[in-house]
Amino acid sequence: MNYQKMTIMDMSEKDPEKLFKEANTLAHQYQEEYNSFVTILDTFDMTDGKTKLRGIPYALKDNIATKGILTTASSNILKDYVPVFDATVYKKLKESGAVLVGKTVLDELAMGGTGTTGHTGIVKNPWDKTRQIGGSSAGSAAAVALGIVPFSIGSDTGDSIRKPAAYGGIVGFKPTYGLVSRYGLFPFASSLDHVGCFTRSVKDAAIVTDIIKGYDENDMTSLKDDGKCYESTIEQDIHGRKLFYIKEICDKNLYQGKSEILSVLDSFYDNLKKLEEIGFEIEPVSIDKDLLMALYPTYMAITCAEATSNDSNLTGISFGIRGEGKNIQEMIMDARTKGFSELIKRRFVLGSYILQRENQEKLFLNAQRIRHMIVDKINTLFQEFDGMIMPSFGSLPPKFEDSSDRLSEEYLLLENHLCIGNFGGFPSISIPSGFLNNLPLSINLTGRCKEDDLVLNMAYYMEKTFGYQGIVAGGEDHV
Repeated sequence: MNYQKMTIMDMSEKDPEKLFKEANTLAHQYQEEYNSFVTILDTFDMTDGKTKLRGIPYALKDNIATKGILTTASSNILKDYVPVFDATVYKKLKESGAVLVGKTVLDELAMGGTGTTGHTGIVKNPWDKTRQIGGSSAGSAAAVALGIVPFSIGSDTGDSIRKPAAYGGIVGFKPTYGLVSRYGLFPFASSLDHVGCFTRSVKDAAIVTDIIKGYDENDMTSLKDDGKCYESTIEQDIHGRKLFYIKEICDKNLYQGKSEILSVLDSFYDNLKKLEEIGFEIEPVSIDKDLLMALYPTYMAITCAEATSNDSNLTGISFGIRGEGKNIQEMIMDARTKGFSELIKRRFVLGSYILQRENQEKLFLNAQRIRHMIVDKINTLFQEFDGMIMPSFGSLPPKFEDSSDRLSEEYLLLENHLCIGNFGGFPSISIPSGFLNNLPLSINLTGRCKEDDLVLNMAYYMEKTFGYQGIVAGGEDHV
């Protein structure tokens, strides 16, 4: 069987050293063309774990601490940083017997959704090198989409696992907030950050999550292990499960003349019919459009404020690049001027402004109130429905020359609803659902907190229905 199409279970009986050699060879082969990795490891290193991940090669986002291995968060200010401790998720994977192939490129400090701001260069979409793969977990997504590894680990603060997975034609799963420890993850916005995975199948996502979940005394926000085995419950009957989609976002009348968006929505509605045929009940629901339009500014206010606080330790004094100057203030200013890109500087300026005493009530606390209103509305719907189903995006991956920071109504509504999963800490997964112009389409499913097993269970049947499990970029599976 072609290595690049293998799932975790396909690899379970294979020689781990041969698997690592395959992954290492592909990582080097594709690196110049796609730039998935900051660091590629050339030495096979495996503990004798007794799990289904024993001997399975994987990639790790470069904002997750690895003792003795370069960890840069794709920022110049940390370009030479080598941690002295292991993140909990990395430690669990080592103990499971999984084999690290390399650390992957991200948008600088995980702040961004384009895969274009990492200090080592842009990450290209394996389906079309002229297009973005999305971010911030760009390299982790590309490594799986290319077939270099069967799974990778990323972080998700607004959509940073699920959107790149959608653009790459793979599965991206963000578990319930706190289900996976964030100890050793360089924080972006602590109240929104999640650790999750990219895989080639929903079942593989369940296998990986079973290994990395659980309480961690080093992370006060981590949840007590629920004791469930997600892999073993993934095939339970889903007949009669109820789902909703948001009418104000998916209404085709909003996008007349936007042929690409209409084609994405046509595919979405066709797939809803297929899901109804296998036993799902699906209904549109209405949510106040003003509340939906507040998603993006609320996300920006909270993340910029929390990032400014979290990254205040990036001074170049204790670690990172050392700035020049006559005193500490000048040294810090020099280090940050040289160490941060313009995008990051803008976010820190915004965050500092939002956190100023005279602005906190109007900007930061109001954003928290709106977040609360959104989460309350979704939780109310979850009393009646088992999940929310939506297109993972509204238009195909942007071309690099077309990318823009300008906002539009369709951008706000169709491209930013995934942050609802972070606002409420809900488990959320993106699943390949079709193709448009030889580029993958995707559907997202979000469920109730602490019901990750049910979300994976429903997603498993969706994947079987759509029929795009295990596709590899550039393959013929979709033709």
